[in-house]
Amino acid sequence: MNEHSITSQLLTPIPADNPERPLKVARPNTDASLPHIGLVGDTYTVLLSGDDTNGRYCLIDMHIPPGGGPPPHRHDFEESFTLLQGEIEATFRGEKLTVRSGETLSIPANAPHAFINASEKNVRLLCLCAPAGQEEFFAQVGVAVATRTITPPKLDKEAHAASMKVAKDLMPKYRTEMVKPGPIEVIEKFFK
Repeated sequence: MNEHSITSQLLTPIPADNPERPLKVARPNTDASLPHIGLVGDTYTVLLSGDDTNGRYCLIDMHIPPGGGPPPHRHDFEESFTLLQGEIEATFRGEKLTVRSGETLSIPANAPHAFINASEKNVRLLCLCAPAGQEEFFAQVGVAVATRTITPPKLDKEAHAASMKVAKDLMPKYRTEMVKPGPIEVIEKFFK
């Protein structure tokens, strides 16, 4: 039995509806209030934050240009990617696989992983993290950009170093760590 499933919990009455929690409809192409975050050359649009889901999960619309994607890392929360457009080359515990449009990749907590858009076309995917918090990390490390598909500005060496320091300082709080090859080897290609 799955220890985190709702069916493994003690049988208690379902809580009453909380009318203070509103319905949210996310419209990433037209809603100017959604945060668009530029990070390592990618653009992440936060569709649902922990504030929207009472911390249970966050949902992020990711626009990944050719060559883009996060460096090798791991974190103590569940993460899944559903590809809406294009394909990525994912590395999971050192093994490479291709994930295509219409497919979903589920990353168990604590497992080392990374992905790259190895194609020549943009990739769009939905990233779900449970529990929420990853969207807060992205907001503190990345830079605000105007739209879901805009290319983030390239950082100069000083801004890059400052961003890397912020990321390194925040990783323990957000239960994340980089794995070999480390962020410098992978991320430097975006700042040349």
